[in-house]
Amino acid sequence: MNKKKLNGMTALVTGASSGLGVDFAAELARHGADLVLVARREKQLQQVAVRLSSESGIDARWIALDLAKDDAPARLYNQLHEEDIQVDILVNNAGFGLYGSFLEIPWEREREMLQVDIIALTHLTKLFAQAMVARQQGYILQVSSIGAFQPSPTYASYSAAKSYVQYFSEALDYELRNSGVSVTTISPGIVATEFLKVSGQTPTLYQRMMVMQSQDVARIGIRAMLNRRTAVIPGFLNLVFSWFAGRLIPRRLAAHLAHRMMTIY
Repeated sequence: MNKKKLNGMTALVTGASSGLGVDFAAELARHGADLVLVARREKQLQQVAVRLSSESGIDARWIALDLAKDDAPARLYNQLHEEDIQVDILVNNAGFGLYGSFLEIPWEREREMLQVDIIALTHLTKLFAQAMVARQQGYILQVSSIGAFQPSPTYASYSAAKSYVQYFSEALDYELRNSGVSVTTISPGIVATEFLKVSGQTPTLYQRMMVMQSQDVARIGIRAMLNRRTAVIPGFLNLVFSWFAGRLIPRRLAAHLAHRMMTIY
């Protein structure tokens, strides 16, 4: 593949201060895309932008923004519109999970998670997809999870949120099938990022055995996006488990297995 396939295009990456967001940005820069990086932590964003610009010779700017705020997607879209920055690629990577009993997780924290994982993702998709369709060209990459394919006790609302992302994005990709704009959903398993630290979980035996490197997942996701695939699950065992748990066994048993994998250390 031509490493400079994305020359002249601009990619917006959310959650770009660490983990998968950084590696998605690095992979896009490797293909020649200019970058707009968005996250809450401005100092880390700036460091990522400066490094990628220096390494790849692309233009990288950063915008410190908390997507848990109701008006954040509209503010971001309006700022880029006012600066005449055309977004050709949208990577909706921002999101986090919360581990524990649903009844014990504080509502305000859970509301923030749902705001970022569902509402902000949907709003950003609507805003930027409309402009892409008008130009008849664009790519959207949504980050889901293998948790989307079965009920996941101790991650009840998170896995449900990722189910929304999965099926919303697959439906939208079909709606846009003749528009020149594609929507690709990547559904990783456990990745070596800050996810578990933020969620409040100690890695289980299953998670330690199945962990994938963030760079590998990002590479798989960007390749699938550029090939305009509807969905991709990185890792053969993750793929097998998702099909097994999501399609071949009763949901009650799938919930039991998911709970065991989240609680055996």
